[in-house]
Amino acid sequence: MILLDYNAIAIGNVAVQKLAADEGLIRHMILNSIRMYRQKFHKEYGEMVVVADGMNNWRKDAFPQYKASRRKKRSESTIDWNEVFRIINLVREEIQENFPYKVMHEDGCEADDVIAQLALETQEFGKHEPVMIVSADGDFKQLQVHKNVRQFSPLLKKFVVEPNPRTYLAEHILKGDTGDGVPNVLSDDDVFVDGRRQGILSAKKKAALLDDPRALGDEIYRNYQRNQQLIDLTNCPEPVKESIINNFEQQDPWGNRPKVFPYLVQKRCKLLIECVGEFI
Repeated sequence: MILLDYNAIAIGNVAVQKLAADEGLIRHMILNSIRMYRQKFHKEYGEMVVVADGMNNWRKDAFPQYKASRRKKRSESTIDWNEVFRIINLVREEIQENFPYKVMHEDGCEADDVIAQLALETQEFGKHEPVMIVSADGDFKQLQVHKNVRQFSPLLKKFVVEPNPRTYLAEHILKGDTGDGVPNVLSDDDVFVDGRRQGILSAKKKAALLDDPRALGDEIYRNYQRNQQLIDLTNCPEPVKESIINNFEQQDPWGNRPKVFPYLVQKRCKLLIECVGEFI
């Protein structure tokens, strides 16, 4: 299966190309991306699954500071992000209604959780279905521990190859994730919110913690557990995992194939009408 990180691709294009909040333009960009990646990977990896971020992400309950800085940056941006998100959500609903793709929009979690759980599900009962993750998010490198999982970055326009995914995950937990507002293990929860500098994770300390997460004391071990919960994609809460798999298995979008052409005509997607066959 092809697992498309929907929000990341849509938002990335808006931000990089500095698109205005134009519904027709953003719709065309999103649909053309889906067409392009389906055309690129369909033969080897099967059908497209569109995976979007849901509301009420469980990480914000576990760690209220999660992605706090992103909200601040968007509030300071010249882009009308409220309108952009309205359009992105609208197009996601249109795709679910008119295209033969499963669309995953799971309340309580991010696209990362859904993509991870669907990739991990292919390990069950000897399925080993080939999986292509279309996303620039480095967090997915940890899933390359499974040989049937590959990743392509739309940002870098190349495959993402991680030779040591277990080591990558272990170091990522220690370093945290600045972009998501997750501090390194030497820093307290509010370090980014307060605008303070993180503790310096020296090579010596990193080596000690890789050998034993308890090596530098209880407080740092507590921070290690915080980061492990937020970063290790296998730590999604069990009820959320079950909901993801049930939603995926219950969807049957193949009857939407005849709707694609009339939809493109209705939305005046002239350039995409010419290659409608590449969607189905």
